[in-house]
Amino acid sequence: MSWNSFGHVLRFTTWGESHGPAIGAVVDGCPPGITLSEADIQPFLDARRPGRSRFTTQRQEPDEVRILSGILEGRTTGTPISLIIDNVDQRSKDYSEVAGAYRPGHADYAYDAKYGFRDHRGGGRSSARETAARVAAGAVARLVIPEVTITAWVAAIGRDAIDPAKFDLDEIGRNPFFCPDADAAVRWEKLVDEARKAGSSLGAVVACAATGVPAGWGAPIYAKLDADLAGAGMGINAVKGVEIGDGFAAAALTGEQNADAMRPGDRDGDGPYFLANHAGGIAGGISTGQPVTLRVAFKPTSSILTPVPTITREGKAADIRTKGRHDPCVGIRGVPVVAAMTALVLADHKLLHRAQIG
Repeated sequence: MSWNSFGHVLRFTTWGESHGPAIGAVVDGCPPGITLSEADIQPFLDARRPGRSRFTTQRQEPDEVRILSGILEGRTTGTPISLIIDNVDQRSKDYSEVAGAYRPGHADYAYDAKYGFRDHRGGGRSSARETAARVAAGAVARLVIPEVTITAWVAAIGRDAIDPAKFDLDEIGRNPFFCPDADAAVRWEKLVDEARKAGSSLGAVVACAATGVPAGWGAPIYAKLDADLAGAGMGINAVKGVEIGDGFAAAALTGEQNADAMRPGDRDGDGPYFLANHAGGIAGGISTGQPVTLRVAFKPTSSILTPVPTITREGKAADIRTKGRHDPCVGIRGVPVVAAMTALVLADHKLLHRAQIG
């Protein structure tokens, strides 16, 4: 398995398995002289950490990060930054039945078909556990782009979406769903509880906005900012779709409706003033100076207690139910992951822009 790295100039590699002794990341290409400590990373890991509420997996992982290399006297040296997070609450015995049969919707069969064997303990590399390493790497990336503010939230769970008119930025941190609509958060408690008690799961849509991105980041054709954001989102476990700006809704608009009309000078008197942002802050693969916006669709968790028809490794018909501790809605903990991948892409493109333009 050779594709474990992401990025161009700021590049990171994740390693480790869901039920191995540890997981981690190596971040390479970070500029020297940036102040960095575990305290800069830990809050983002705490936001993704399992067991924070009854609406997520009850696996108890402290997710305490340690920096093993790449810093001297509290500042980055420009050399690879190695990050490690110990796994302390694995229960591999919960997956004994999964060893002989495939979980539909999971990567079990695909991994086996490709490699001839698989790590059945929680899915190995295909487990959402791997995303903790991305969140740690993303925290480093945020320090490369201090001019950018990244905010992510859950915009919908199942068929129940937030009301944009009730959007409250401060509300995101007040409930276990990262939900900016207080009324929707109350509804989602019942919704997710019902799915969990039924042994089922729900999908979710995570939205993300990055403000402060200047015009000019990205490149035409094969290094488009939106293409890299889409790739970063699709690379997250359980993600099945990414939209930039209006996304698929843009296909229903006319040309004049979809155009992000401009007027001279923005509110700060620097650059044009845009009357809309259907493009999500990116045109021709290059940032326009508007907020960069995206939406990421997470499928329902594939590991469920409800029996599902499947086959064994020998090709015989069977039913399977997955025991253990799983997220009834994996998209909830996907919020910090989407924000982290957005930070990693934007930091990478800032350095790419500097390398080309100076």
